[in-house]
Amino acid sequence: MTNAQRGFAEAIGTFWLVFGGCGSAVLAAGIPELGIAYAGVSLAFGLTVLTMAYSIGHISGCHLNPAVTIGLWAGKRFPGRDIPLYVAAQLVGAVVAAALLYGIASGAPGFTGGLASNGFGVHSPHGYSVTAAATIEVVLTFVFLLVIMGSTDARAPAGFAPIAIGLALTLIHLISIPVTNTSVNPARSTGPALLEGGIAFRQLWLFWLAPIAGGILGGTVYRLLGAEAGKRPPIEGEALPAE
Repeated sequence: MTNAQRGFAEAIGTFWLVFGGCGSAVLAAGIPELGIAYAGVSLAFGLTVLTMAYSIGHISGCHLNPAVTIGLWAGKRFPGRDIPLYVAAQLVGAVVAAALLYGIASGAPGFTGGLASNGFGVHSPHGYSVTAAATIEVVLTFVFLLVIMGSTDARAPAGFAPIAIGLALTLIHLISIPVTNTSVNPARSTGPALLEGGIAFRQLWLFWLAPIAGGILGGTVYRLLGAEAGKRPPIEGEALPAE
């Protein structure tokens, strides 16, 4: 694949993640008695990654997230020279999705300009502190990288990685929407924040710093955890392969 193809795939995939995930929160979550609520938004984010992983995973790897790209680099799975291309493409996709979502959402009466941006303190859905927000973003991005690297390991069962990754992102949102509206993805945070401005933009720094820190930690830990140091010990009762 050429760099142009890979970058375009990342832009499309990140567009789908932001448009599908944030769109579910902005357009479908709050409808009285019919809204999909936190559980529905969590599932929507997971489904965007699952569907794109099967669609473009063979083209770009389907990172859709600067923290994933940098985490995979830390885990020795991705070349550092390609980080700028991927991050730029992810940001373009996220901003285009947020702009399109804003245009659609503003067509309804009573729209206040919110695009499911991330935040802490008064901008947290339930008032969580900056310390709580930073902690949960680091921890959840760390685990997300473990899932990504483990499920895509050559030793893992083939073909199931998108399911594991999509379900992991769903679970991450189920845990953390009340705290930060769930980022674990600087591109996902940047698109809505640029369109909203104000406090969403002022707090954006945390949603770059914490996910990237968690991504680097996750990639590094899996590289150490998953490194082959010789053959595994035999399981009791297992027939040993012939040498």
